Amino acid sequence: MLDIRFDNVTIINGSGEPGFLGSLGVLDGRIAEVGTFEASAKETIDCSGLSIMPGIVDNHTHYDAQVTWDPYCNPSPALGVTTLVMGNCGFTIAPCRPNDRDITMKNLTQVEGMSIDALQTGIDWSFETFPQYLDMLEKRGVAPNVSCFVGHSSVRTYVLQGDASKRAATPKEVERMRAIVVEAMEAGACGFATTRYPGHNGENGIPMPSRLADEVEMLSLSSALKDIGRGVLMMTKSFDMPISDIEKLSEAAQRPYLIAALLHSRLDPNKTFSDLSEIRAAQSRGNRLYGAVSPCPLNMDFSFRSPYPLEGFACWKPMMSLSGDAYKQALADRSFRESFMDELNNGEVKVFSGEWDKVYVAQVADADNSEFEGKSISVLAEEAKQLPFDFMLDLALKENLETMFTATIMNSDEDAVGKLMCDENAIISLSDAGAHLTFLCDAGFGLHVLGHWARDKGIMPLEKAVYKLTLEPAKLFGIKDRGFIDKGAWADLLLFDPRTVNRGPSHRLHDLPSGASRLTTPSIGVHGVWVNGRKVADEGGLIPKAPLSGQVIREYDSF
Repeated sequence: MLDIRFDNVTIINGSGEPGFLGSLGVLDGRIAEVGTFEASAKETIDCSGLSIMPGIVDNHTHYDAQVTWDPYCNPSPALGVTTLVMGNCGFTIAPCRPNDRDITMKNLTQVEGMSIDALQTGIDWSFETFPQYLDMLEKRGVAPNVSCFVGHSSVRTYVLQGDASKRAATPKEVERMRAIVVEAMEAGACGFATTRYPGHNGENGIPMPSRLADEVEMLSLSSALKDIGRGVLMMTKSFDMPISDIEKLSEAAQRPYLIAALLHSRLDPNKTFSDLSEIRAAQSRGNRLYGAVSPCPLNMDFSFRSPYPLEGFACWKPMMSLSGDAYKQALADRSFRESFMDELNNGEVKVFSGEWDKVYVAQVADADNSEFEGKSISVLAEEAKQLPFDFMLDLALKENLETMFTATIMNSDEDAVGKLMCDENAIISLSDAGAHLTFLCDAGFGLHVLGHWARDKGIMPLEKAVYKLTLEPAKLFGIKDRGFIDKGAWADLLLFDPRTVNRGPSHRLHDLPSGASRLTTPSIGVHGVWVNGRKVADEGGLIPKAPLSGQVIREYDSF
């Protein structure tokens, strides 16, 4: 007898082939029957009008800290994600010496927009090495399946400690770092992740450690995967970093390289397409490069207490070490404002592109200014006869930096984003789930692809969208028996209504450790999510006390 039988359901199996009406049977966590069969089941679900697909594989998350206090990785499973990849950009918490925990947490508060109180209260530090971290997660249990990169910044901090963000490594230090990467891969890491992006800074604007690595270190740590014979390399590059530099690393490692973040900017609308063209050329030479693209407009909520979208500007670096009155005086300074605008208009691609009509006042601190809420900075500045940047800073200063703004800062051109998503060398990615909690929540990226892009915009068939969210990333990472529906595959399943499926509007909760806030988003049209055959979410979101049925993935296909 089967455990579950889904009847009258359109099965979209993840291969990209057309869906078909039939039944699906689950036994002992795996798919046992597909199509037409007679077997009865302990639970039978009539799915008339609904579709079932493999669970979404989210290949760009940052739950490394949160998973130690929240094994559900809220909200991802409720949004159809059954397998997630953590440790992207090299922002991990393992390995970590006890003496380095403080700097590791402070780095995350800056680079990933996390509350220091939540991290200090919530993280379970009952590990030091990367293998011990995976062991801890297995012992505690997880709701979604979890795959982990070994992160460059953590490895560098473990070896260089206080010098990790200050200097190049010595040959002996590089040798020690490489040994740690090999150890992590042998323990079950999915690959090695790093960042070279200049906006990735720790506390007070100090560069994240991996940004100090020289070419020798990058080649040594990347090529460690060649010794293992499997794994994926991942990098968040600077906007101006040549793809050819990354191709050298991929060639040395003989492993695929996933390159982030390929986002579209009005400042240089052809740049991302040029990067994908170079990636295509690398593929033709036998070097497996892929571009990570986002299906979502990059929307961020922020205040000038932590204006993350602006921190990639060179003129902002000195501001990050200021506080109190000195910081406010710097914001009011005319020369600073002019230098910011000069840098904004110099033609270089940055996260913040200066589209003032897409920057809004989300929430004011002073009720007398309530008329500003919901209006764009462009409109408000015109009414006040000020420059937009001046208006925004003046309002923030008047409200003691408590004003909340929201901005669409990249990926605002839907035609361009649609073309990026359809590129054969692009991997749909960049949810950033688990990070930037006070700024954004794109954990529902997959539902956005199914509803907005496939159904409403029609840029690709639904079956192709399912493939790009499931089997394509599973194959890239070598994740076994997941990302598709067939006999013997793990029963990671998403049951949904194709007529309504989508993500809902984001809203703020205060449910992190110490009461810290985060943005979240609900699902629309999701009827159930199963991980290894056990239901973890339904129409209302995560099921209270849902089973921790996920697996810490430690074995991968070699390819």
